[in-house]
Amino acid sequence: PPGWGGVLLTGALATLLISMGAYFLGMVLGLFGAFGKLSGFRSIEWLLQLYTTVVRAVPELILIIALYYAGTDGLNRVLALVDLGPLEVNGLLAAVIVLGFVQGAYMTEVLRGAILAIPVGQLEAAKAFGMRPALRFRRVILPALIPNALPGFANLWMGVVKDSALIAVVGYQELALAARMAASNTKQYMVFFLAAAAIYLTITLISNQIFTALEAYYRRGQRALA
Repeated sequence: PPGWGGVLLTGALATLLISMGAYFLGMVLGLFGAFGKLSGFRSIEWLLQLYTTVVRAVPELILIIALYYAGTDGLNRVLALVDLGPLEVNGLLAAVIVLGFVQGAYMTEVLRGAILAIPVGQLEAAKAFGMRPALRFRRVILPALIPNALPGFANLWMGVVKDSALIAVVGYQELALAARMAASNTKQYMVFFLAAAAIYLTITLISNQIFTALEAYYRRGQRALA
């Protein structure tokens, strides 16, 4: 009667917004990270190795809490040095940045592996034809990279959808927190947590269909593996 179904749907929308924002931010960070690791510059490679190792070693919950609170506090300390008042960070923006930072480490390794899987002869042929780096990336690397990276992309998307539930610890209302609020107010715990699980499952099933269609599209013309 209080409209908890609407609250769950609003939470599901927030989950999708957080997940998509973090996913695409992580993809951008991962692309730069992958090329940085393959750049041949030892200092850049070392920093990126440290970044990916720390993020993959430390549980996401600890990283989210640390980045959210320590990042906000650090930003306000810097602003105080230039006589500017404290800044209130938008919850949605903070959630996207924090999860995107975590996703970036995993995306870096997925994209690095996908780039390394491209036959060296294709890259050498592109250089021999005089293609500049930007054109080589657009016409050679990107078309060959996407089919190799799609399985990893699919796994990371499923992961960020589930990890978005961890944002509840910093007080932003997404699907998991909305379900917990509805359950605690109505005492119908099984009903609302099963409803939240059904929504997560629906997102996963639809996402699986999308990634399957994308993989079929980008692998068209390739011989199917037995």
